[in-house]
Amino acid sequence: MQKDQNKFIKMVNENKAIIKKVCFVYTNNIDDQLDLKQEIIIQLWKAYPKFNHRSKLSTWIYRIALNTAISNFRKAKREVPCNELKPNDYQITGIENDFEMKENIIKIYRLIYQLNDLDKAIILLYLDGQSYSVIAGIVGISETNVATKISRIKSKLKDQFNKNKE
Repeated sequence: MQKDQNKFIKMVNENKAIIKKVCFVYTNNIDDQLDLKQEIIIQLWKAYPKFNHRSKLSTWIYRIALNTAISNFRKAKREVPCNELKPNDYQITGIENDFEMKENIIKIYRLIYQLNDLDKAIILLYLDGQSYSVIAGIVGISETNVATKISRIKSKLKDQFNKNKE
């Protein structure tokens, strides 16, 4: 049992960025992010004994994290207002001195936050560099549908981003 606990803790620590991204995209304040993070870890722990290594560990974690986030969001049955994001709410490496770039990233995350659950999941996975086949497996749609949705989401985000710039 202790050996499993240690492996689980190591797995969570190695993949905490995935959990953090999902929490950030599906919640709008730190308290909700912490609650969701805790719920995701609980669900991962419950499912851990059944993990069969047929998929990559990161894919399995994404699937559970996204399903948990969407489930919790739907349980709440409330419209969550989009709070103002501040540059200190996230960490960006390599562009510390580029304020305009940081502001643009904040705007994009605001726009992503407003997408429906499926589109949010797809674009989050896409931005994380996941392949269309991995995304399709996680969200349960065909690769062709993933490609179409990504194209439409990117177009929608670009249009909204440009509209907000004016």
